[in-house]
Amino acid sequence: MVHPNPGRTARPGASRRTVLAVLGASVAALPLLKATHVAAAPAAAPGLDDPAKKEIAMKLVSSAENSSLDWKAQYKYIEDIGDGRGYTAGIIGFCSGTGDMLDLVQLYTDRRPGNVLAKYLPALRRVNGSDSHDGLDPNYPKDWRKAAQDTAFQQAQNDERDRVYFNPAVAQGKSDGLRALGQFAYYDAIVMHGDGDDPTSFRNIRKRALRSAKPPAQGGDEVRYLNAFLDARVWAMKQEEAHSDTSRVDTEQRVFLRKGNLDLDTPLDWKVYGDPYHIG
Repeated sequence: MVHPNPGRTARPGASRRTVLAVLGASVAALPLLKATHVAAAPAAAPGLDDPAKKEIAMKLVSSAENSSLDWKAQYKYIEDIGDGRGYTAGIIGFCSGTGDMLDLVQLYTDRRPGNVLAKYLPALRRVNGSDSHDGLDPNYPKDWRKAAQDTAFQQAQNDERDRVYFNPAVAQGKSDGLRALGQFAYYDAIVMHGDGDDPTSFRNIRKRALRSAKPPAQGGDEVRYLNAFLDARVWAMKQEEAHSDTSRVDTEQRVFLRKGNLDLDTPLDWKVYGDPYHIG
């Protein structure tokens, strides 16, 4: 957000001195101050890609994905959570069964040939689309955690998160005329559901919402549209047992929406899976 700098008011120059000489300071001061006030236009609220808002988004997702606000501690995270997607790992839950983990390790290897994960690329190609660990066990989790100590791997995770999830979600949110909360609702949905062609993908969640309400860019009410989107999101989550707990919507995003906090301004208080969180 760009604020007017209080140390740089409009320069009065010779014209103001002339007015003061003729009319006197008491007469000139009021219209001059008034003119300065009128000229100051309100700045637009920052979107989710503002660095401070993005940090909030990372913490919100981490609270749901990792039960922690310390999202940077998740570079080393890896486990099979039993959702049919194989290993889930890293700051955004890259999965060995959905292709995004393969893309990540390929990017890391392009940037750092011979890294500790490079030898797993053939196995990652084979298990893509399944929950298999074939060729990954028993050492893949250990090697993932080792790679996570490398800043090049951390940066690769950041870049793939942005390319695949964050940037598309924010761009679509802005196109729909949504502020930071709406952009976050899109981001959280695309993180969990991806953006494929299946009925529960992000794009189809959005299409389902559009049947009930219009986004601001189409002349609709933002709150009404976001409620419709979250309704569609809950429906999608309930289609899959592993995601059937909808608290990340019910006791997080809807809490902010009910309070009218469309810009995700702090402080924020919410719960996920019954655990309370706070950002001051």
